[in-house]
Amino acid sequence: MNTRIYKNVLSLAKELVTFAQKKDQAKFDDRYQKLKKICDENNNTDKDHPVQWETLADFTDDIELAISIYDIAFKKAEAIQSKDYLSSIGYSLATLKVEFGDKNGAIADLETAKINSNKIIDKELKAEIHDLLSTLTNQ
Repeated sequence: MNTRIYKNVLSLAKELVTFAQKKDQAKFDDRYQKLKKICDENNNTDKDHPVQWETLADFTDDIELAISIYDIAFKKAEAIQSKDYLSSIGYSLATLKVEFGDKNGAIADLETAKINSNKIIDKELKAEIHDLLSTLTNQ
């Protein structure tokens, strides 16, 4: 990923967290639109990367819209065969689907995330995937 874009996305994410905590909706919305613009401008270019889409989805309040953005991020991660992003995006998709009441969809995403997580070093993410999958399949 382009370093300048990564730093910009990271900076915007930090600002989004800050403005969310301060309940400053106007500044939050401004930074969200800047992040969305980065995603839109880089879409299907050599600067496109799943991290910018995953970050946008992370800060999207509308569950259905967030799921659709995570789907975009997942496709971008598949294109570059990034097991780390495939795992984290799959987990995020699953948690939203649980909130949305789509247990079967969440289980399917977690099963895919679990397979992808076999090749990553993030033990905490692996455990979260395993735990949520176990909870959903034992209900």
